[in-house]
Amino acid sequence: MKEPLYRRVNTRARHVHHDHGGDYRHQRNTKRERASDLTRGPMGRRARRGLDYTPLFRFLLGKVGADWDEVRDEATARLDSPEPIYWLVARQPHERRDYVRLGETSYYSGLYLDDDNRLRVVNPELGAGDLAPACPCCTHTFNGVRFTQRYR
Repeated sequence: MKEPLYRRVNTRARHVHHDHGGDYRHQRNTKRERASDLTRGPMGRRARRGLDYTPLFRFLLGKVGADWDEVRDEATARLDSPEPIYWLVARQPHERRDYVRLGETSYYSGLYLDDDNRLRVVNPELGAGDLAPACPCCTHTFNGVRFTQRYR
């Protein structure tokens, strides 16, 4: 069996945010709601934290030009859910994007299926030198390669 196309990341490390809201201690023994309680709630059914799908994205980019049915079957067998596949791969023509931003600083080429059911890049000429970072403090990457432009 091959390795999974995702990895678990340390969610207990410092500065790892989990989109948690207010604490229960602000609600008990009081009849009024506090501002911190407005965002409190259980983790949603679809929210999965602590998973990194970078291996999946590299796998898909490495399979450009291959038969989609084979690529999808292999990726689905090595994932916990097939949903992340379609973060990069457009299902319909109106969903095609030159690049897709995943996370704060990671950008990947948008993918689609051509008429021969082959995986293709939406804009193959786009590279790390064509995108500019959104802030000066972070390392922005395009398909795993650092941006060459500087922050303006």
